[in-house]
Amino acid sequence: MSGRDNPLWLQFWRDRRNDFHQNKVNTLLTRFWPAFDSAPGSRVFVPLCGKSLDMLWLANQGYEVIGVELSPIAVKAFFRENRLKPERRRIGKFIVWKYERITILCGDYFALTKIDLGQVDLIYDRAALTALPEDIRSLYVAQLRLIVPEQVKVFLLTAEDHEEVISFADVSSIAAEIAVLYANDFEIELAYSESILESDPTEPDRVAELTDYKLYRLTGRTVAA
Repeated sequence: MSGRDNPLWLQFWRDRRNDFHQNKVNTLLTRFWPAFDSAPGSRVFVPLCGKSLDMLWLANQGYEVIGVELSPIAVKAFFRENRLKPERRRIGKFIVWKYERITILCGDYFALTKIDLGQVDLIYDRAALTALPEDIRSLYVAQLRLIVPEQVKVFLLTAEDHEEVISFADVSSIAAEIAVLYANDFEIELAYSESILESDPTEPDRVAELTDYKLYRLTGRTVAA
C-alpha cells in the first residue's frame, strides 16, 4: 500500500473486512507451480501477503518464503491460526516475524530496500497487484524493480472483473494493463486463463458476475548498460 492507502488497509483488518482472504491454498498455485522454473530451496518473495495459506504451502514444498504485510493484525493471525510460534525482532522500519522457513516483514512495502529483503529468487504475486488502486499499480511495479534482481521470475495471478461480454479470444489475451506495467522490464507469458461466474456472499440479491482469473509467468530482463 502507498502511504495514502495505508490507513484504509489497516482499518479493513481492524474491522475484519477481509473477505478477500481465501481460506484455502490457491488451486492455480498447486496446479502450476510445480512446472515453474524453481530450484528446491529457492527464496520466494510474497508481496502484500496478508495471512495467505499459500505461504505455508510454499514452505512445505521446501522453499524459503519471505512476505511483506502492512497490517500487524494479519501477520499475527497468520501465525496464530496456523499454530506457529515465531520469533520477533525489529530491523529498521520493520517488525520481522520468523518461523523456520517463513519470514514476514511487517511494515510498508514501499519502504522496503534490497537490504531489508535480501536475496530473492522468485516472486509469488497472488492478486497483490490487482488489489491495489489502479493509480498505485505502476508505483508497485517500479518499487519491485528496485528491490529484486533484474532477472527474477514472477508467478503472477490476477483477478479481473469481467465488466462486459467479451470474446474468449480476448479473455485469453494478455491484459493491456499487464503489458503496460511489465513489458519494458519483463518477458510476459500468459500461462492460463479462465472466467468464473461468481456471486458475492455478502450481497445475496446481487446478480452473479464473471471474474477473469489469469496466470502469468514473467521473467525479468537485464537492463542494457
